[in-house]
Amino acid sequence: MLSSEQINLYIAGHPEWQRKLMVRLRQLIHGTDGDVEEVWRGQNPHFDLAGQPLLNITATKTTVCIHFPKGAQFKSTRLPYEACNEDKPGRSVKLREGETFSEAGFTSLVNKAAAINEKQAGTSGKHTAITELESVLHKDPSAWANWESFDEEARKEYSEWITDGRKEETRKRRIAQAFEMIREGLLREEEEKRVKGS
Repeated sequence: MLSSEQINLYIAGHPEWQRKLMVRLRQLIHGTDGDVEEVWRGQNPHFDLAGQPLLNITATKTTVCIHFPKGAQFKSTRLPYEACNEDKPGRSVKLREGETFSEAGFTSLVNKAAAINEKQAGTSGKHTAITELESVLHKDPSAWANWESFDEEARKEYSEWITDGRKEETRKRRIAQAFEMIREGLLREEEEKRVKGS
């Protein structure tokens, strides 16, 4: 069974107020970042980003608990949250029936968690992506010669374009595209103009 289907069943098995709240939380999570992936882990709905846990949701008898594994790194929040233990980095927000829920506050927390994940994943991902690009270019003498002839700014434009891809498959696809363009001797800006003009 797909993770999304398991999460659907999990939500459906709870009282109405929790169902409505979890459905809305799910919508807000995906609305905040389209790259978030749903994962069924530990008998609870989890949401991952950039290959790392972003948050998870647990419904108890009296609350809907949203846990941020890296919540201790949040500098400030618009929602009250609790530490799991003093020696752990996680933070949780507990919502109860009838309480006012700040969607803006929750979205802010998701954004903070997403930024942490992307920063941590991006450092290693960016270096790997450039290494992979140069490895591919090395296999084609003309492509490598063109790459070496580019100035630092031109190389930087290609590097930034590749590493801006949040998902690994996006970066790999851009590496393949970059190889074809570089082999033709095209700068990144030249390719953009050609695409816009077509």
